[in-house]
Parts: sequence; structure tokens; C-alpha cells
Amino acid sequence: MPMTELKCDVKDMALAEQGKNNIEWAMKDMPVLERIKERFRIEKPFKGLRLTACVHVTKETAALCIAMKEGGADAVLAASNPLSTQDDVAAALVKYWDIPVFGYAGESAETYAQHVATVLDHKPNLVIDDGADLVATIHSKRPELISGIIGSTEETTTGIIRLRAMEAEGSLKFPAVGVNNSLTKHLYDNRYGTGQSAIDGIIRATNILLAGKTFVVCGYGWCGKGAALRAKGLGANVIVTEVDPLKALEAAMEGYRVMPVAEAAKIGDIFLSITGDKNVVDVPHMLSMKDGSFVCNAGHFDVEINIRGLKDETLEIKQIRPSLEEYKLKNGKSIYVLAEGRLVNLVAAEGHPASVMDMSFANQALGIEYIVKNQGKLQNKMYTLPHEVDVEIAKIKLESMGIEIDTLTPEQEEYLHSWNAGTV
Repeated sequence: MPMTELKCDVKDMALAEQGKNNIEWAMKDMPVLERIKERFRIEKPFKGLRLTACVHVTKETAALCIAMKEGGADAVLAASNPLSTQDDVAAALVKYWDIPVFGYAGESAETYAQHVATVLDHKPNLVIDDGADLVATIHSKRPELISGIIGSTEETTTGIIRLRAMEAEGSLKFPAVGVNNSLTKHLYDNRYGTGQSAIDGIIRATNILLAGKTFVVCGYGWCGKGAALRAKGLGANVIVTEVDPLKALEAAMEGYRVMPVAEAAKIGDIFLSITGDKNVVDVPHMLSMKDGSFVCNAGHFDVEINIRGLKDETLEIKQIRPSLEEYKLKNGKSIYVLAEGRLVNLVAAEGHPASVMDMSFANQALGIEYIVKNQGKLQNKMYTLPHEVDVEIAKIKLESMGIEIDTLTPEQEEYLHSWNAGTV
């Protein structure tokens, strides 16, 4: 289906001018993707190929979609979350770049599912996913599309978990590149991007002072490490909860208190779940929390906090501010839920800064190119981009920051590849 035949569903086209300004502002801070885009413009690696993306509709995502179109892709975009869409950006992509977008902030779960179905009507050859909803829908509801798909890329930890499960049971029917496994993605986007944007979302939603508060981070993966670091930097007393002994030990060595969620629930003021798992902050935990505690989530899906179960213990839900609801419980306490339990950094704030998404989306763009260049050579499993790609992205990023590093001398290079030199 040609792109011009697929229409769009955005909130307000009158927002397009502001969206264009925001997209162009983001592009100024994305030099790695800009360099890739310029090469794509010349080489057209995706000419004649249809691309369907299901990613958070932000100004940074817009820069990625524009780069893919410059490379010749016939691209369409759906939001990967019902609340995270930046409506001005969605309108701008449609009006100024002729990229159909399906998504608006506040859409229902039913509308979200319909948007996913609609963009799959594009009959993609290439898929960019964030949370694996496109890939899962293709395999479960649209298997007729599989034969036309060269491969997909996946942005986030949650999607990687789903792809690994599909690969393990032999149900993955085309190759996938797990972008989140690239060093220049998870070491920087997850740690510095999520670390800053999650705290940004909490502050925007509540306008509370973090200094002196007890801040509980559930999960000490790269995202959790970033959030704990930023909360500590703002003066919070940080507690980490974990199920992985190695990560728990690392958190303890970093100076954080480590304990089970049930214990942290009794003393915490702010709870951020960031694990990629379900019911991490469960009903018994919330019932034992102090009156006036705040709970929020920065995992991809809205399953980390058991909001459905909490409603069964609630007398009244009151909207206090945008992205902040008070749950008045039967036990007489109040719990404040941020962003409806969805991604607080994208619902209550703007997501990651452009400078860190520059590396993440460079990996996405190069991941799709890798799939196209290796068409017919890859198995139906999940891949990580070659290490050289990570190194090249890091080099370009350093150059854009005006940072120079040393180069090995021939003697040093030889020493590192020799076994002859030693103590004797």
C-alpha cells in the first residue's frame, strides 16, 4: 500500500507548526543520527521497502522516522503507548514530512489496538518496535504478513524479554535486532536518559522536593541505576529493591540501602518501579505504605504497579493535577498514583533528552540497515549489532562533543595481541 493511501489519526493538525519547531530543535542535538541520515539520503538503502514503526511519538522519534524516509523507506508510525504521544510532533510529521501517524495522547486501549492494526495494513517489509506489540500482533493476529517481512528492531528491555520468549519457544518467524542490547543504547539511554527523565516526570507531576525524602527504586538494572543516581544527587535517601543477588550486591556497594519491597513500603515516600515485570508494587505493599506516599512506574507497560487491585481497596479516586491522582483507600490512607501507572517519564514529562536518544536511534537506523544488508543470511532469532557499530557510534558522539581520545601506537597494538611478553 503506497504511503499516500494510508491516512492518519492525530489530535490536532493546528499543532503542526509547534511540532516542527520541536523536531528541528531535537535534530540540533542529534549529530550521530544526522550523519547517518545524510548517508542514507545518498545511498537510499531502503528504497522500495515499506517500514512500520510502533514507537513513542516524540520529537526524537520523529528525527528517526525522517532519517528512515530519507533512506528511501515508505514509513508509517503508530504510538507505542496510549498516553506518551506528543500531539504537536504527530501533526508535524503528517503535515511537513508526509509520514502518516496514528496516535494521540489520551487514546483508549481500544483505539491503541486499532492503530496497531491500521499501521499493519501498510504490509511492512521492515518493523521498528518498542515493547514488541507490533511483532506480537503480527505473529498472533496477522500471520499472513510474515512472508513479506525482512526483519525487525526492538527498542526496549520489555520488548527484548518478549522476543527472547518467542525465540526460546521457536515461534519467532523473522530475524530481530535487539537494539537495547547495544552498549551505546542501554549504557547511556537507559542509565542517563531514563535516570533524568523519570525524575523529571515525578517532579513535573507533583512539584515535590526530593531532598530528604526516602526514594525507593524497584529494580537495579541500567534504568534503575540511573534513577537511583539522580535521586541521590537531588538529596533523596535511596532504597533499592531487587530479586537479583548480583544487582542487589552492587546497589549495596554503591551505598544504597537494599531490602525487600515489603520492608521498603513501610518507610518510603516515593516509589519508582522500573523492572519490566508485573505487580512489582502490589496491593499489600501499597496498603502498608505511609499516608501520602507516591507510586509511579518507568517500565514500558502499565503492569508494574497493581493499579487494578488497588482500585478494589479504594473509596474514591480524585484527580489532583495532570498526571497525579489521589487514591483514598478504605484503610483511611491516601496513595498518590502518577501517570495512571504508565511511563512517568513520557506521560508526565517529555521522555529522554535528544542528545541521548541520538545514540539509541542511531542504533535503530543501523539495525534496520543491518537487517536489509543481510537479508536471507539471518536466522529467525534475536541479534545484537556488531561491536564495531557501537564503537563507530561512540566515536561520532565524541567528535560532536569536541572530545579527543588517544590512539594505540603500533607497539601497544602488538603488545595487546602478543603472548610472549611477561614477567620473565
